[in-house]
Amino acid sequence: MAGVFDTPVFPYFAFYATVVVLKTMAMTLVIVFHRLTKRVYINPEDASGLGAPKPTTHETVERVRRCHMNDLENVIPFVLIGLLYTATGPSLGSALLHFRIFTGARFFHTIAYLLPLPQPSRVLGFLAGLLATVSMAWSILSATKY
Repeated sequence: MAGVFDTPVFPYFAFYATVVVLKTMAMTLVIVFHRLTKRVYINPEDASGLGAPKPTTHETVERVRRCHMNDLENVIPFVLIGLLYTATGPSLGSALLHFRIFTGARFFHTIAYLLPLPQPSRVLGFLAGLLATVSMAWSILSATKY
């Protein structure tokens, strides 16, 4: 029996999972950039010695943080469910469709969040990614023996 890493789907999963994880990590750098440029420090020790004001918030920083949190809430389940989905031996076409929809939806969601685009654009990006993950989960549950 071939392992999950030997399936033809795994290299594609590894690529798309890495892309969305790197995108999520990049959001941290965007948060840091906005905190520094807006002089927003969240801990007193961060502001001390810099002549900075007491810890504050800024709408731009908070918007990027919310976008990052949404990534964490969606990318982690995608990676876990996607790995299990890959182990069920899905067709390459079906797997690529799921992976590409999720990845595209997360990039669209980020753009819609940070610009911001009018609703329901952000919701549609979120739902497209969620449905791709739920569809993979359904496939796993349907394929497993219990």
